[in-house]
Amino acid sequence: MTPLAGFVAGMAPPCPEDESDGGRAMPAWGQHERSSRSVVAGLGCLAALWAIGHFLRAYGVEDPAMTPAEAWLLALAGLVALVLSAFALAGPVARRYGRPRGAAVLTAAALALMAEPVRAALGLGHLDLLLFGLVTADVVALRRSAWAGRRAAWWPGPPASRAPGGRLDALRRCWATGSWAGVGIGVASALAVGPALFILYLIVTRRWRPALLATVTAAIVTLAGTRDRPDLIDRAGPIGDAANQSLAGLLARLYDSSSTPVLVWLSFAALLLAVGLIRARAAHADGDEITAFTLVGLTGATIAPVTTTSELIWMVPAVLILVDAAARLRVGRRPRTGRLTGLGYATAALLTYLLLALPPEWTVGWNAYGFAVIVLMNALPWRPGVAPATPVVRRPVVPVRVPAIPGPRGS
Repeated sequence: MTPLAGFVAGMAPPCPEDESDGGRAMPAWGQHERSSRSVVAGLGCLAALWAIGHFLRAYGVEDPAMTPAEAWLLALAGLVALVLSAFALAGPVARRYGRPRGAAVLTAAALALMAEPVRAALGLGHLDLLLFGLVTADVVALRRSAWAGRRAAWWPGPPASRAPGGRLDALRRCWATGSWAGVGIGVASALAVGPALFILYLIVTRRWRPALLATVTAAIVTLAGTRDRPDLIDRAGPIGDAANQSLAGLLARLYDSSSTPVLVWLSFAALLLAVGLIRARAAHADGDEITAFTLVGLTGATIAPVTTTSELIWMVPAVLILVDAAARLRVGRRPRTGRLTGLGYATAALLTYLLLALPPEWTVGWNAYGFAVIVLMNALPWRPGVAPATPVVRRPVVPVRVPAIPGPRGS
């Protein structure tokens, strides 16, 4: 509820029962709150449509075979994927601090819409937002699977509120247990090569079932789709171009060459791959699956031969993680600690978002995105226990035995 709507609701005189709603009482503040939410939602939809049209005109769709209707449908699908991803990533953060989840999700989606990776993906007609949404769906599935495992460890047996059997019950059980984890990564890996790194991450963290499901899904979708649209997975470009913000492009420009030195690139890429997977595995072990996936996404953007600005989409959740890390330090600080607790993470989040909000013409010339991705991949903090994706195994508590004859003093 906005402050203006709250002021209007507070100043409005109380009204009697609303007889049009079946004789049930409808308070004045409820009517004003509902109307204000409808107005905000409508204005938000209009602003999003205007932004999509502006991005399509400003960037121009790269694929000449794509019609304007197809470009609009792809942009709308990317916008839906962005909003759903914001609901899955920013919603738990708002709920943890007791804030309204809807306002936090809309704010996060609006801020992400102004970031350069989102603008480029919508305006150029790329699939990066859809790939991001598919991978985020698997994050939700893995967290639900972990929750179901913890519930089964503490309360074995079927729940008492389970509905009767049937297809609806099977779908509800599949959604509740997260058994579909890996499908989103598999579809994304079939559409582009980059998301295949998430399969390697699942193998490193020893989650064999999601890794196998992702591999099988990627193989099936690839075999079924390449005969019809083989251009979906061809996103190559010149290595030394300024728009290429990967490690290979960074090295090519530093060496002032149109191609990158292969041995140097392979050496640094292997090192960064190891660092990224080690940090992602540590974040997963500490119970922060969102940061683990973000680290894998940043690693993939760094070691890829060509990475355009639209493929830097994993920098957006990195800003959210930095903001949450600063807020956790502020909330959990002791009274005697300084007032600047969490200022470092907050400053890093602000600088990263300003970098994403600036026009790319101001940043690609000095390799800002490339250096920022490498720094985030090596310094992004994780938040222990905020998004666990590992079921807790319940172990019996062994009682401490007190010896009948006490031992000597000092033992």
